[in-house]
Amino acid sequence: MKLCRKKHFRIMMVQMTIVLCLLGQCFGQNTAGATEEYSHEEVKAAIQQIFENRNKAILGRDLELIEDIYDTDTKYGLWAYEHEKKKMNYINNWEQKQGVKFIDITPKVVVRRIKGSGQRFSANILCSTEYKYIYEDEPEIINSSRIGTYHVLQLENKDGIWLINKEWYKDPFADSLSLDNLKADDIKQYIVSQRIRDFSTINERRINAVNYAKQFCGAASEEQFGFKYNKKYRDYNPQGGDCANFASQILFEGGKFRKNSIWNYDGSGASGAWVNADKFKAYMLNSGRASVIAYGSYEKVYKASYKLLPGDFIAYEKKGDITHISVVTGADSRGYSLVTCHNTDRNKVPWDLGWSDKSIKFWLIRVHY
Repeated sequence: MKLCRKKHFRIMMVQMTIVLCLLGQCFGQNTAGATEEYSHEEVKAAIQQIFENRNKAILGRDLELIEDIYDTDTKYGLWAYEHEKKKMNYINNWEQKQGVKFIDITPKVVVRRIKGSGQRFSANILCSTEYKYIYEDEPEIINSSRIGTYHVLQLENKDGIWLINKEWYKDPFADSLSLDNLKADDIKQYIVSQRIRDFSTINERRINAVNYAKQFCGAASEEQFGFKYNKKYRDYNPQGGDCANFASQILFEGGKFRKNSIWNYDGSGASGAWVNADKFKAYMLNSGRASVIAYGSYEKVYKASYKLLPGDFIAYEKKGDITHISVVTGADSRGYSLVTCHNTDRNKVPWDLGWSDKSIKFWLIRVHY
């Protein structure tokens, strides 16, 4: 009887050992196959790195590095990659036309909202990017511009690598399809033959207009200004664009132009001439507050652009319609005019950068302060 009990006990122990071993194996398998959880801070760091790598790829003309950022196995990831590839090619082509070289592109990423868990996240992002460039024959002088963009993106961690599988943002270079139709060599020779311009004698109203533009150009402003628009005014980007609204603010708040029954903003909203790009340009010309310096394609007006002064503005025309307004806020080391605007946000950016489609015509407008 005792022998039977001992034998039965040994059988039970063997069975328990087998069960424990099996459970241990299952537990080990579950641990190894578990989805790793990433914190929002880790995702933010990954997004910053992605934006830095994308800009490094532009500087180094590294298509492989750009491709490594996107999940090209997905439709939207592939589209995003192809768009960035076109953008890189355009920037490189613009450098050649201009006789310049970008030496640094530095993003300041502000993640405003982030959702998700595990390995998949979506984020709403503001990115203020500083572009530094030099002219090839004066490498010791660094010119700086800033462009602000607003992004909605989805990303996923695959095998330890973060990939974008969907991204939307209003690309400041979206209207730049090709520079092939320009006589780039002739243009370059003219641009590099120019010299820095002296704006020390411009009047106080022009200076104040530039200062206002600098402070309230949103995502393109400096960090000290909080990357914000002036909260006194409505943001019209959701209604199609805020560029004319911002230009009107610059002239009113900075340039001290008086409002009137045609050009007006109050608690009930804005007049057409205040907020609509086409009507703004027409009002400024018809009222005598401004006059035309030059009009036409880039090849026709780029020489005249050196007559623009801080506080003047440029209207961009597509298919007979004014679609954008930028205010001149300075010039670079070769006297090339720089502009500031909303939609997309720019701060002292070369006036044609991002506007190189052959169908675009330019209105160079002198404002009478």
